Amino acid sequence: MKNNQHDFTKGNIWKQLIVFSGPILLANLLQASFQFIDSLWVGNLLGSNALGAVNISGTILFIALSFVLGINNAALTILSQQTGKGSEEGLRRYMNAFVVILTIASVIFAVLGVLFVEPLLQLLGTPNEMVALGKAYLTINFVGIFFLFGYNFISTVMRALGDSQTPLLFVSLAVLLNAVLDPLLISVVGWGVHGAAIATVASQGIALLYGIIHILRWKKAPFTIPRLPSWEETRLILSLGIPAGLQMAVISAGSAAILRVVTSFGGSVVAGFSAAQRLDSLLLLPAHALSTAVNSMAGQNIGAGNWMRVSKIAKYSIISNLSVMFTIAIMVIVFAELGVRLFIDQPEAVRFGKTYLQIIALYYPFLGINFMLNGVVRAAGAMYQVLILNIISFWILRFPLTALFSHYFGEIGIGFGMGVSFMMSSGFAFAYYRLGKWREKELFQDQKAK
Repeated sequence: MKNNQHDFTKGNIWKQLIVFSGPILLANLLQASFQFIDSLWVGNLLGSNALGAVNISGTILFIALSFVLGINNAALTILSQQTGKGSEEGLRRYMNAFVVILTIASVIFAVLGVLFVEPLLQLLGTPNEMVALGKAYLTINFVGIFFLFGYNFISTVMRALGDSQTPLLFVSLAVLLNAVLDPLLISVVGWGVHGAAIATVASQGIALLYGIIHILRWKKAPFTIPRLPSWEETRLILSLGIPAGLQMAVISAGSAAILRVVTSFGGSVVAGFSAAQRLDSLLLLPAHALSTAVNSMAGQNIGAGNWMRVSKIAKYSIISNLSVMFTIAIMVIVFAELGVRLFIDQPEAVRFGKTYLQIIALYYPFLGINFMLNGVVRAAGAMYQVLILNIISFWILRFPLTALFSHYFGEIGIGFGMGVSFMMSSGFAFAYYRLGKWREKELFQDQKAK
């Protein structure tokens, strides 16, 4: 193995989980700060209209990002299995296929995005005074969307090979550049919201270029000059990437449906819920990092046919998740009010946000179990099965239970409804993990590893 790459088919699983997931967590934290920095500079230097336009634009960009995340989940599964097989030729062929597909997709998204940017903004009900600003910001981002695609993909490749430290370098560079370029281009150069968009695209582009040079120089991955992939390679990538992308759509739509329940209780509850959700997204990052690590680790072992070790990875990841999530839950219960007050100071909103967080924190460990088991199942390539589990989680459990509990118990029922849905969906995930046929999934039955 080269440099920071790990062979997960042998060695201490506990140590590998900690060492591998740590840099992923740091990278996720930095990635989360990327949009925060954009919003911070835009809001302070350009005002509320520009901030609103950028935030609405972020919703549209998330649609494109959902596709990228879907393809990246497919890449993590396919490439980690090829790594476990020890097939450098397989790695080379599939990395080539992903590069070609993502390049074509980026051109399609860029053209469609630029052509339909204004209708998309109007579809979301963007206020008239924000449309021009949103159009300017989105147009630049769509033109440079290849950098977003490539910047995320190159990190996924390294994680599939067992290297989570190198992607941390790429993300750190992008965030640092964005933090410097934002105020420079927005205020000093005077490009306003155009400058914010250029800063984002430029920082991602430079990070991508650095990543390519770094990987080629140190021969960390077997990239080749791009060529058209075979139909079998394309079919496999799309058969995994499309359902993985749809998972993000299901999650986004489910979250929007739950927000409709929240808005029925008025402005204070909405404000408190929004502040709590911002904290929520940060508090769950350790579980997300562990899930990504599990996907890579299990994928390598599935590729190697080492099913006993796959079971151990699932078991140890659940134990790790429970330890981390219970610790976070205790901290949230103690410091919930302080956390909410970082975002809002309205007494009624703070009261609801605090109560909601203290309730939902008790159920964090169950949500983490979902992440771990879905990560293992996803590593086998059972993307449609994970999609179904997400539909059950959001549309059969989370939204109906949140609506039901809030109907009978008022605003406090929002937290309990969502929490009970976490607990029940973890039961579905465990049942499928134990009884489902995901172990029978064979991604490369028609292709011999070379």
